[in-house]
Amino acid sequence: MSVLLVGISHRSAPVSVLERVAIGDTDRPKLIDKMLESSHVSEVMIVSTCNRVEVYAVVDAFHGALGAVGELLAEHAGLDLTDLTKHAYVRYSEAAAEHLFAVASGLDSMVIGEQQILGQIRTAYATSDGQQAAGRTLHELAQQALRVGKRVHSETGIDRAGASVVSVALDRAAELLGGALTGRTAVVLGAGAMGGLSVAHLTRAGIGRILVVNRTRDRAERLAETARGNGIEAETVELSELPSAMAQSDVLVTCTGAVGAVVTLADTHRALAQLGREADRPLVICDLGLPRDVESPVAGLPGVTVFDMESLQRDPAAGAAASDADAAREIVAGELATYLAGQRLAEVTPTVTALRQRAADVVEAELLRLESRLPGLDDPQRDEVARTVRRVVDKLLHAPTVRVKQLAAAPGGDQYAAALRELFELAPGSAEAVAAPMEIRAVELADDFTAGHEADSAEIWRKGMQA
Repeated sequence: MSVLLVGISHRSAPVSVLERVAIGDTDRPKLIDKMLESSHVSEVMIVSTCNRVEVYAVVDAFHGALGAVGELLAEHAGLDLTDLTKHAYVRYSEAAAEHLFAVASGLDSMVIGEQQILGQIRTAYATSDGQQAAGRTLHELAQQALRVGKRVHSETGIDRAGASVVSVALDRAAELLGGALTGRTAVVLGAGAMGGLSVAHLTRAGIGRILVVNRTRDRAERLAETARGNGIEAETVELSELPSAMAQSDVLVTCTGAVGAVVTLADTHRALAQLGREADRPLVICDLGLPRDVESPVAGLPGVTVFDMESLQRDPAAGAAASDADAAREIVAGELATYLAGQRLAEVTPTVTALRQRAADVVEAELLRLESRLPGLDDPQRDEVARTVRRVVDKLLHAPTVRVKQLAAAPGGDQYAAALRELFELAPGSAEAVAAPMEIRAVELADDFTAGHEADSAEIWRKGMQA
């Protein structure tokens, strides 16, 4: 059984698609039940946040499970499967585990290093466990992911990564605007986690007025209310009124997480041309979106300066945060290797146990046969013969069983277990019975990426649907 991940996130889909795919607390149990109806799926966990929906399923067949999960997600979102797959990504087996560890560490978040995702993974597991939809595999995977996430946050400074980028961007903006942002007007485009960080930094910088622009009005209003609570004049503006808001501002901080550009050349032209804006008044745009929120030609307009993530990350202060992210990735890679080695060892252990049981059964059968042939043996003699035979068998099995466990820790180690089953004629069921899944009741989880895995998702999906 392997883990299949089907996901859609801020990195792969526009906000409009994310909103349709979003799975609320009331819908999650229903979707889990439907996915478990597939003959290919035995365990399910759904991680659903404002920026991602990811289904982790334990499956016995990649293609069949991919089709079942994809169709259910498309049905939930009210989208054609083809439209959904344009924005989805797929990971399988080791790549699925690697992705979850990276997510738990905050490496895949809009704000690098945010810790809220740990609680969201814990909630996702608790929901599945409450429905008896999480067995041994998901239990171990989720628990290890939470441990990895906590270790990353405790051993690195990744929590500061997102904040440092905002700080560097606003420091550069202040330099261009006379050395300070005091009394200036700023537009914050995007009311997510990065938008919240931007408002916090603008407040500390003494900004005079903030205009919050967001696709969803209620989230923009909550962010504006936070600014007002800190004594800043703040109001919300509709996305359609962005050029007007830009015309009033000195600084635009954009961090929407949208897939396409949000600040267009035409919008910026209209903002600069509006009556009331001085011709020599500079406009500084801090594009913190990944991918970029601002169309490239905007940077060529007179009086406009654009800082994007690529240029900001070259700053020494942001570089320090980047080194924390690199340290986090090293931890994830090390923990992934340990986890996978443990999983491979767990897979071969039942075969080794079944082999030893087979040997013990043969020994007992031969001792019974010996007793019938030599009934005159006294008890001390019979016991010594039995001990001798068992020692011989143990010594013969010791080297191969120890070695197969060592080899199992390496990639492809399951082949050695298969060879043992073939050589010693172990029935598949004998090994599987030893490894029967334990029953996992409500358990409180401990608090305690490699490009090679990231094959093109559309191509994976296409092949999966054709099979």
